[in-house]
Amino acid sequence: MSNILRVSEAASLAIHASLIMAGSAGESVGNRQMATLMGASEAHLAKVLQRLARVGLVKSARGPKGGFVLAKAPTDITILEIYEAIEGPLGAVTCLLGRPVCGGGDKCFMGDLLHDLGGRIKAHMGRMKLSALVANGWGKDAVSPKNRS
Repeated sequence: MSNILRVSEAASLAIHASLIMAGSAGESVGNRQMATLMGASEAHLAKVLQRLARVGLVKSARGPKGGFVLAKAPTDITILEIYEAIEGPLGAVTCLLGRPVCGGGDKCFMGDLLHDLGGRIKAHMGRMKLSALVANGWGKDAVSPKNRS
């Protein structure tokens, strides 16, 4: 059975990097530092961060004190914004059988449920603010002095 929501590696990196930056109290965080903390490729993370910068979610600074910071307050950024910056608009949940034989639409025996689930997932991600996640412990310790490179 297929997943109801797939999160690509790029979207996962974007969300985790955003949480790290939200937990950094406004200080810039280097690409290498974040990649190390996440066990990710620096090159892949750099591309993801560039995409977030293009849509105005993060800002970058060059130089020895350079790195990335959130372009908006963590109270103003949702997980949905980050996800959609990487994946595009969160669409309807697709066929759980993996290969629709009914043609979809009104003929789908699971259609109403899938439509409802898709709406709930989107609404939930739209309510999840970076600030609330950091307040609950996500990303806070990642940028503590002991983890700085």
